[in-house]
Amino acid sequence: MEIDNQTVNTGPTLSFGPEDLKGVSSNHNDALVIRAMVANYDVARIFVDSGSSVNVLFQEAINQMDLGQYKMEPVVTSLFGFTGHAIRPVGLVHLPLTLGKGNSRKTRIVSFIIVDALSAYNSILGRPSMTTFMAIASALHQKIKFPVGNEIGEVQGDQVIARKCYVEEVRIEQKVTRTDRFVRPGLSSMEKFNLIEDTVVTAEEEIEEIMICPPSGMVKIACTLEAQLKQTLLECLEKNKDVFAWSVSDLVGVHREVAEHKLNVIKGCRPIIQKKRHFGPEKDVVIKEQVDELLRAGHIEEIHFPTWLSNMVLFPKSTGK
Repeated sequence: MEIDNQTVNTGPTLSFGPEDLKGVSSNHNDALVIRAMVANYDVARIFVDSGSSVNVLFQEAINQMDLGQYKMEPVVTSLFGFTGHAIRPVGLVHLPLTLGKGNSRKTRIVSFIIVDALSAYNSILGRPSMTTFMAIASALHQKIKFPVGNEIGEVQGDQVIARKCYVEEVRIEQKVTRTDRFVRPGLSSMEKFNLIEDTVVTAEEEIEEIMICPPSGMVKIACTLEAQLKQTLLECLEKNKDVFAWSVSDLVGVHREVAEHKLNVIKGCRPIIQKKRHFGPEKDVVIKEQVDELLRAGHIEEIHFPTWLSNMVLFPKSTGK
């Protein structure tokens, strides 16, 4: 992959080769996450996203920076993610961004959209910043390259931080329910942002529940399906209802000859027994119901003298339960 900047500016040809893969984990699918100087602040966890049409700076990062000398401008449009929800930006600010080190350093003024939302990242560099620096980014090579006079400047990505950010981003998304996204949108920095005019949020698609396998075999289908398609779908579900697990007891598991899960615990580690936690009356009832159901299905069994013990971990469903 290479680009020749001679048509727009006298400078070197930017290219990536096998030598740029040195130190990069093989067979990865990591995002390109870098650190750079923003308004003379060393900012880590910057996600480089060539699919974003704007540069984003999250409010949490702004709160840790003294930007009194930089005037924030109002933004009348909304940011719109590919998942279908929009968010009103706090404002727009023009800040100096520095990429590279030493003699291969380059500084340009970049426009950032300020967003007040939960994120594992401090900032997102989109297409505008890449164009400003005449840079090309390669997630495969975990590197950005840009011309600095007749030299080539580079910024190396951090795969360890990128993976930590991914895990944290997933956790953030799990905390934001579908309802929350309409009331107080939780903008994910993994999304591709596009600056658009205000949009109207449409209602969710209406669904209806139909009993396929009494007493608990309920399915949900869209009310907008054509009559013939709906009938075909219901016939298919009725014909194949035995392949679904309608209850925990229907999950008979996979034979150990086919697949077996093992915990690769380091030898010599001391077993840990956690003290029993009390989650409160409401959660304790949920835990008891789930445990009793697994006991009846034969998926778990009781032991009286454990050598290793960990407390339950509860996560809310998308419905808020």
